[in-house]
Amino acid sequence: MTSVRTLSRAEAARIAVRAQLLTADRPGDIIETVQSLTVLPIDPTAAIAPSVDLILWSRIGWPYEPADFRRLFREDRQIFEWNGFFRPMSDLPLFLPLMRKGPRSASARDWVAANARFRRDILTRLRDDGPLRPADIADTAAVPWRSTGWTNDRNVLQMLDILVESGEVAVDHRDGKGRWFDLAERVYPAVEALSEDEAARGRAERRLSALGIARRKGVAQPGEPIDVGDAGVEVCVDGVAGRWQVDPSLLDAGIPRPRTALLSPHDRLVFDRVRLRELFGFDYVLEMYKPAAARPWGYFALPILHGDRLVGKLDATLDRRAETLRINAVHEDEPFAAAVAEAVETEVDDLARWLGVEVSRR
Repeated sequence: MTSVRTLSRAEAARIAVRAQLLTADRPGDIIETVQSLTVLPIDPTAAIAPSVDLILWSRIGWPYEPADFRRLFREDRQIFEWNGFFRPMSDLPLFLPLMRKGPRSASARDWVAANARFRRDILTRLRDDGPLRPADIADTAAVPWRSTGWTNDRNVLQMLDILVESGEVAVDHRDGKGRWFDLAERVYPAVEALSEDEAARGRAERRLSALGIARRKGVAQPGEPIDVGDAGVEVCVDGVAGRWQVDPSLLDAGIPRPRTALLSPHDRLVFDRVRLRELFGFDYVLEMYKPAAARPWGYFALPILHGDRLVGKLDATLDRRAETLRINAVHEDEPFAAAVAEAVETEVDDLARWLGVEVSRR
């Protein structure tokens, strides 16, 4: 019987930090970063900066420019959008088998079947005039989409989203008003087909390479899973129940050169709140959906990484009109040593310079 290696929590945390490109050895460019992270969550909240930009800046630093990302997405087609995330186009073959299965929801499948003509109308309009915004497309639905949420009766957008999920339509680009859609064949390159099993294995291995360490099974997540099956090498983590899978290339990679980073609330290092507590001992909740009086950390507080530890939260707000990054509070999970406080202050100043504003500290 093969023995299972046991890692300390610090070792497990270092693996996760290294996998997420948050050491002092920064990645060279956007494509290297996106390929390593595998996904960039799409969230338009810009209390400081859109999450995609904040995530990329926290890795690349000063060389990162949002315009470069938009060019890689729209013009160079090295990045595509699917299921709530930006992804490297090199991963497209891993997702085509999922797309070919069509909508995962039975209600969505039934709705598309009931609106076969509506579907054809949209595909024809895109073929003739795409790329287009949802507002440019006529609603010819025979049966309206019903939900208790904001999508209720938004038939064009709902059908477009389903057709994106099914790989018939793709997001061409985004602007200040939202997404533009086109036929997938005009956005996605022709790639070699993979079997469902090959693609599933590839997705699990790619996910593990980005997370570094993950559970075999995890709670279902919207858009992108957090578990990896049997990819990688099985390990235990001292003081944490159950077993984990680790990317073998990171097991004996040594202690990385540390740095300090300010993370988006949607960053994949902190997205899995259970793993966050188990490996880092860090409690965190995005509080933008809470009433103001119920926010101990702030509307869009940024987790603060120092080396391989998450040490606090930065409550900050960007005021573009006043050209100011307002620091409302720095919440220290434990009192900062002088070196930690200085490193955090330097990172705040760097963030403000990248945003092109001044820092206002209360």
